[in-house]
Amino acid sequence: MRALIPLTLILALMTGCTTTTAQNAATLGTLAGATLGALTFKNKVSGAAIGAGTGLLVGYIVGNEMEKYDAYDERQITNTLETMPSGQASQWTNPDTRMHHQAIPQPARRYDDGRIERDVTLRARMPSGEMETVYAKAYRQPDGTWQLVQ
Repeated sequence: MRALIPLTLILALMTGCTTTTAQNAATLGTLAGATLGALTFKNKVSGAAIGAGTGLLVGYIVGNEMEKYDAYDERQITNTLETMPSGQASQWTNPDTRMHHQAIPQPARRYDDGRIERDVTLRARMPSGEMETVYAKAYRQPDGTWQLVQ
C-alpha cells in the first residue's frame, strides 16, 4: 500500500499540467497495469508495482506513436489552410498509417475582433475502405497556427 501513495501523488500532480497524448496514454496504462497487477498477483503491492511499470511503458509507446500520426496530419491540414485556394482539395497519404486524407478549405472570414476563421471539410479513407467525413472550423491562433474545432 505504501508503494501506491507516491504513485497516486505523482498522478495527481500530473493532472494539473498540460499533457501530451503519450503522457495521457502512459497515465492510463499505469492505472490499468496497477489494477490488473494487484488483482492477479498474490502479493498485491508487488503486483501493482509491476503492473504499473509495465502499463506505463506500454501506454507511453502507444501514445507516442499516436502523436506521430496526429502531428503529420496536422501539418498537412495547416499547410492546406495556409496555401490552398477555397474549394480546392489537398490530398495526402500518411506514411505511418497509410490512410489517405483530403482537406477542402472554404473562404476565410475575418471578424471585427480580428479573429480569422475558415471552414474545412476533412475526408479520410479508413483501412476498411470506408470513407469518413468531418466538417470542422479552423481558427487562426495569435502565433499563426490553425486550431481545428469540430
